[in-house]
Amino acid sequence: MANSKLLNTPALKLSLLVVNDFYYMIPICIKFLFQFFQFSTCHFCTVSKQIHCSGVAMSKRLRFYGFVGFGSLCFVFLFFDQRYGSPETMKDQIQRLSATGKFWEKTGEIDDSLATLNEIQQVIDQQRRIIHDEIIHYQYPNGRYNISASELEDLVMENNGNPIRSVIVSTWRSGSTFLGDILAAHPGLFYHYEPLSDFDIVQIRGPPLASQVLTNIKALLNCEYADLDHYVEYVKNQSWIFRLNPPLWTQCQAHQSICYNHRFLSGMCKLFPFQSMKLVRLRLRVAQELLADKKLAVRLILLIRDPRGTLQSRRHTTFCQASPDCSDAGLLCADLTSDYNAAVELQMKYPSRFRVLRYEDLTAEPYKHVKELFQFYGLDFHPNVKKYLDTHTKSDVGNAYSTYRNSKTAPFHWRTDLEFEEVEEIQRNCFVAMKRWGYVPALNISHQKEFNPVTDYTI
Repeated sequence: MANSKLLNTPALKLSLLVVNDFYYMIPICIKFLFQFFQFSTCHFCTVSKQIHCSGVAMSKRLRFYGFVGFGSLCFVFLFFDQRYGSPETMKDQIQRLSATGKFWEKTGEIDDSLATLNEIQQVIDQQRRIIHDEIIHYQYPNGRYNISASELEDLVMENNGNPIRSVIVSTWRSGSTFLGDILAAHPGLFYHYEPLSDFDIVQIRGPPLASQVLTNIKALLNCEYADLDHYVEYVKNQSWIFRLNPPLWTQCQAHQSICYNHRFLSGMCKLFPFQSMKLVRLRLRVAQELLADKKLAVRLILLIRDPRGTLQSRRHTTFCQASPDCSDAGLLCADLTSDYNAAVELQMKYPSRFRVLRYEDLTAEPYKHVKELFQFYGLDFHPNVKKYLDTHTKSDVGNAYSTYRNSKTAPFHWRTDLEFEEVEEIQRNCFVAMKRWGYVPALNISHQKEFNPVTDYTI
């Protein structure tokens, strides 16, 4: 009976929680001391049979030693965290302590949070084993592609490794979902699908949104979800964002209570040696800041599509028409021109970490371009990726959001779906952008139906 009581003491709960996060010590220590005094009173009173468990008759000496002993324990944990933990600023620590207080205020009971932490740990342990089994025979770069990683631990943030981070910058309905899903077919990959969705249907070209957007992106690429409450709350009502990250969604389906817990998301993300992200709301002038961050070491693809094909495809969506950033041909092509000018600079500045790919080229020869793309990213052309291409590039299946397409015809539906007057209007707005990116104007109705709209371009 005594052992049973001890298993439920605050001391045991405290020791288990300490293992997970030193910063949770402060509010727990305070709560713990009260519970410890009360429990100690009851325990010693019962043993000695001197008084009833009223919590009143505890000796001054016991109170004093209890306070000093467990206060010292808290101090030791905090000292070691300060001495050997991550070098955060005092401001960061205060913010985390404040957030911790709010966490305990919400949860109320140590028992509830302990159960959650136990579930999170079990899922993370399970996922770690899954990843290990998936890539047990993986061909690591080991010096190829300017990447030194030779084993899994070199790429796992959980073990202080640095993952291979691949980023796609594009715009809506330009083939980015198709390309992103190709990358997501690679084993051991954590896919951050359109992480700026909570900013609505806008293009971020600079201030005032650029700073916050870059902060969010870098937090995600570092698997730090603690300060991304707005994003996580948005995803709760837009679950398709997580659904397109297969390993994450599999665990979310099995463990719904922790799916949107920032500790689970951070811990889960840090297991993966390969991190991929696609961005359709961020223009290249802003996205280039990711390339400047040497610690992230991202490799970035700018994916371009013929504006006539992009605008034709957007007409089949429900989200686009209310936003000028999505429906206006002039804005789209101004962005294409701006992206071209930025690409010229980045190609010279980051020749091994920046590249441009046109959607039309990708779909014309998907196997060739995907192999080249994976070499650029430093990824192995895994059999899972080939299987994805085999099943997704032969025929059209599904609605406008499907990625099952006849890849050779998918980019050119606009030639039959758009009236020539509509094509002329787009071409008037996009003359400069089309010339830069190698897209040929249609001259008349009959020409539109039969010509090849793609030619060579140079960066």
